[in-house]
Amino acid sequence: MTFRLASVTLPEQGQVDIDVDGRLVAAITPAGTTPCIGDSFNLHGHVLSSSFAEPHAHLDKAFLADRVQNPTGDLLGAIQGLEAVRDTITFDDIVNRAVTAAQLMSRNGVTSIRTHADTTINAGLTSVLALLEAKRLCSSFIDIQVAMLLGWPVTGIQGAESRALARDAIDAGVDVVGGCPHLDPNPHEAVEYFLHLALDNTLPLDLHADENLRETSDDLEYLADLMLAGNIRHQASASHCVSLSVQGESGIQRTAEKVARAGITVTALPHTNLYLQGRGITSSVPRAITPVDALRRAGVVVAAGADNVQDPFNLMGRADPLETASLMVMAAHQSPQDALNMVTSAATQVVHGDASHVRVGEVANLVAIPASNVRGAIAMGPPDRFVVYGGVVISDQKRNIK
Repeated sequence: MTFRLASVTLPEQGQVDIDVDGRLVAAITPAGTTPCIGDSFNLHGHVLSSSFAEPHAHLDKAFLADRVQNPTGDLLGAIQGLEAVRDTITFDDIVNRAVTAAQLMSRNGVTSIRTHADTTINAGLTSVLALLEAKRLCSSFIDIQVAMLLGWPVTGIQGAESRALARDAIDAGVDVVGGCPHLDPNPHEAVEYFLHLALDNTLPLDLHADENLRETSDDLEYLADLMLAGNIRHQASASHCVSLSVQGESGIQRTAEKVARAGITVTALPHTNLYLQGRGITSSVPRAITPVDALRRAGVVVAAGADNVQDPFNLMGRADPLETASLMVMAAHQSPQDALNMVTSAATQVVHGDASHVRVGEVANLVAIPASNVRGAIAMGPPDRFVVYGGVVISDQKRNIK
């Protein structure tokens, strides 16, 4: 299929015409200067970007806020609240909520999602299998990666059952290895286990790392140390990395430099960390967002994600990366353009290993937003976005899986 996105605003280039041929961007020319071949969509008054990627979601938990209690409001309270109702969460329930969330994300301009799936002794593979089914159902309009979120402990004799479950999840077809080393009795050994599990199965690694405010929590630095010591080059990402924000400047710099050399990407998750962390602290309450500027200065690719959508880990959330970008501007002091990059090109690099761009020869994964510039798009978060996925214009008809 050949079509044109006409008179759309491309930041730093002004109004352009973008021609799409098959899956690829075929041409970018000043608006109105070349003849159009094929259909044309007038996008005057829209700002264009490569499409959004959601680098860290929990689609199996989406929209559980009214069913799960978290009276303490913190991470362990959310975990305990979820376990209390685990027997009410069925395969079909997860599939339906996950598909609903994916459809909403697609309308907002997302074309790739990495979702973590609870992989625990109590839940078994229910979330894994349900999210793999949601991936299949939604494949015509969005790309979904399923990451195991392995329960703990994974180390020692007590971790044997979880380690066996991890092998079952890999056999079932998960796309990514993941877990929470900071919740294990032996965090360093847990990091080693997850890294070798990913390497042995040639799967990307994405850890929930240092999701706490303890200065001594060092999952991220230890992962970098392991990869540097072993000269390991592997697609690895660490999400949250909250504890780094409360360490001293020298510690932040040291870790950031190691992470950059190791090629580990980092995903900041402002929604959930602002909500869960810092409870009970009344003075100088931490923002609990990883130190984005220090990481980026060192050369680390830093993305931003929404994490949870209306569940006990985050009661809010609209499944909209522009909401994430807005929080990165307000709470992490990023410029609007940098914040947009964190939910587009950097987020795509986390999910797929390569950054996305709007340029000739790239796959046409695009979103056009009704706004005059990037700042306005993030500030207003307008609906009615024009979404292209793999060279196909995505409409609600294509999102209907029935």
